This record gives sequence, C-alpha cells and structure tokens, in this order.
Amino acid sequence: MKKTLILGATTNTTRYSYLVANKLVRKGHSIVNVGRKVGEVAGVAIEPAETIHTDIDTITMYVGPQNQAPYYDYILQTNPKRVIFNPGSENPDLQRKLEEVGIATIEGCTLVMLNTGQF
Repeated sequence: MKKTLILGATTNTTRYSYLVANKLVRKGHSIVNVGRKVGEVAGVAIEPAETIHTDIDTITMYVGPQNQAPYYDYILQTNPKRVIFNPGSENPDLQRKLEEVGIATIEGCTLVMLNTGQF
C-alpha cells in the first residue's frame, strides 16, 4: 500500500480531497492529511505543512498553482516517489522542479486512478 499525503485536505464533504482521503483509507492505504484548517478526515487529523514525513510514496495535490509556492520546500523535503497533480492543480514550474530531483509527476485524477486500478 502506498502511504499518501493529501495536500489540500479539508473537512468539506463536497471537495475531492475529502472523497480521496476516504477512498484511500477504504482501500487500505495510510494517509497524511495536510491543510490550512483544523479538523479530521477519514479518521486522520489535518495537520499544517510543518512535519516532514520521510515515508511518503505519493503526494496528491489539491492546491491550485497560485497557492502552491509556499509548499515547494515542504514537498521537496518530503521527497515522495511521485506527485499527482489533480485537475486544476497542474503547475509546470513545480513539476519541472520535482522532475529535476527525480520525483515523478503525473497529471491525473486520483479518484479515477483509484477506481480504475491505476493508482
């Protein structure tokens, strides 16, 4: 199972990051929720982007490109194997930075990937 950090986690039940957190847990993946607001999703607390997790396989991005710059160092220090840029979060500048250090980037929908066995 791939330990997944959800960047842009929220308690808002209508948001895709909320749906993905629950789907990942149902499928047996462990998750880390990172977001701006306090709360809990899928039984896991939402934390600020402060603690560097060194065991992350995948970061799934739910933050728009206009708000991603403050997270660049956090993502690079976390050093995941890959970052999935969900629709609306695509960022060629960040993708280039990640690929330069050997972190794979994917433009796709994590929910679709989970539903089709491509995750």
